[in-house]
Amino acid sequence: MNVSEAIQQFFASLPARAASVLNSPIGGTLQIDLTDANRTEHWYVRLAPGSAQVSREEQGQADAVLTLSTDLFEKLVTGREAGMAAVLRNEATFSGHVVLFLAFRRFLPTRPDVRDPRDAARDHVRRLM
Repeated sequence: MNVSEAIQQFFASLPARAASVLNSPIGGTLQIDLTDANRTEHWYVRLAPGSAQVSREEQGQADAVLTLSTDLFEKLVTGREAGMAAVLRNEATFSGHVVLFLAFRRFLPTRPDVRDPRDAARDHVRRLM
């Protein structure tokens, strides 16, 4: 299985982006299993406050595992799909410490058509005034 350039660039960007994304006391290893037909590719992301390390080498027992198709993960990293929505639709499965998934999804871009509900509420109040 060959992962797309978008996926490779996403994983390569995590260490440099971690300082601005991971500012809470979160730590642990998230194993991301990308499936395609009968093959699974493993990625390991070790998260710590202000730090993210990515490896293809097994890191021992992962604290959490996210399993999804390679196609869906590419949609997540390019902002065409939302991570939590995919889990809720059962298109992706998650096990382990949920806080690692919640921290990891901060690295994912938001879909262009998604607005923060607080912004929508502010706009609504402004229109009423």
